[in-house]
Amino acid sequence: MENKIILITGGAGFIGSNFIKYINRHYADYKIINFDKLTYAGNLNNLVGLEDTPNYTFMKGDVAVAKDVKNVFEQYLPNFVVNFAAESHVDKSILDPTIFLETNIIGTQNMLNYAREHNVEKFIQISTDEVYGSVKIKNRCSENSHIMPNNPYAASKAAADHLVRVAYRMYNQNVNIIRSCNNFGPFQFPEKFVPIVINNAIQNKKIPIYGDGLHIRNWIYVEDACRAIDLVLHEAEAGEIFNIGTEIFHSNLDLVKIILSELEKSENLIEFVEDRKGHDRCYSTNYQKIRNMLNWRVETNFEIAMKETINWYKNHHDWLAEIQSGEYTKYNEQIEKRNLLET
Repeated sequence: MENKIILITGGAGFIGSNFIKYINRHYADYKIINFDKLTYAGNLNNLVGLEDTPNYTFMKGDVAVAKDVKNVFEQYLPNFVVNFAAESHVDKSILDPTIFLETNIIGTQNMLNYAREHNVEKFIQISTDEVYGSVKIKNRCSENSHIMPNNPYAASKAAADHLVRVAYRMYNQNVNIIRSCNNFGPFQFPEKFVPIVINNAIQNKKIPIYGDGLHIRNWIYVEDACRAIDLVLHEAEAGEIFNIGTEIFHSNLDLVKIILSELEKSENLIEFVEDRKGHDRCYSTNYQKIRNMLNWRVETNFEIAMKETINWYKNHHDWLAEIQSGEYTKYNEQIEKRNLLET
C-alpha cells in the first residue's frame, strides 16, 4: 500500500511538534510534511533528530499566503491535513488583532481551499475551548453550545471554525474540528503560563498573576491531546466536532502554588498584577462525545505529568536560554537553508 502523506501546519510550535513526534512514533509508513512560517514561537529545535529521517520534511511557508499554500499542496499532494498553524497568545491579540485575523482566518480558508482542490481525504482543524467564552465549571459547554468568544484570539479561532463547518456543509469536505482545553508539557514557548511560572521560579524571579488569580482553566498533558487528535484523524466521521478536556481544573493561583511547591520555592515570588482586559473567568467543556464515540480516555496522571514537565524545563536550560536570547533562530535558518539547497 502506498504511504500516506500528512501535512501538519504549525509543526514547529508546541502542540504541532509534539504531534509530529507522536505520528513519527506510531505511523512509520507516514510521510510527514511540516509546514511552518517560523514566527517567534516556531522552533525547529523542538524536532531535533527528525530532520535526517527519510519520512520527515520541513517546508517554510505561511498559511496566510495563498502562493505558499499552493506550493506545498502541489509539491507533496497530502492525504491528510492537520492545521495547527495559529497565532495564539491572547495578550498579543489584544494589542494588535491583525496578524490573528490573517493567520487564523485567512490562513484556515487558504488551507481549506487547496485541500478541496487536491481532494484531501481528511482535514483537521485545531481549535480551542476559548471559543465558548467564559462559563461556570458546572455549566460545561458541549460541541453544540453557543460560540461566544471574548478576545480577538478566541474570535479569530471561532471564525475559522465557522469556515471549516461551511467547507463541510457546502462543499462536502471531510473535516473535523477539535476544541481542546489548555495543554502543557515539554517544548512549550515560554510566553505561556506554565513555562513562565516554571522558568521564573527556577530563576527566583517574580511570577506575575493577573487580577486575583482565581481564573480557572482545564488542563491536559500534550501527549493525551495528541492521542485524541490521532483518533479524530483516523476514526471520526466527517463534520464532527470534538471537545477535548479533563477533570483537572485549577485556578491560576493554585497552579502557581503547585509548581512552586514542587520546585521548593517560596510563594513570596507571586506578584499580582493588573487584570487582563476581558479576562474570561473560567473555561469548561463537556468531552463525553469523544469518550463515547471514539473511546478516548486521559491516560496521564496530572501530578506525574506536571512533575515531568517541571523536570524537563529544569534539565533544558540551554533550550530556555536560546529561546530567551533568540539564538534558536540560527538553527531555524540552517534547516531552512539546507532545505532550499535540497529542493
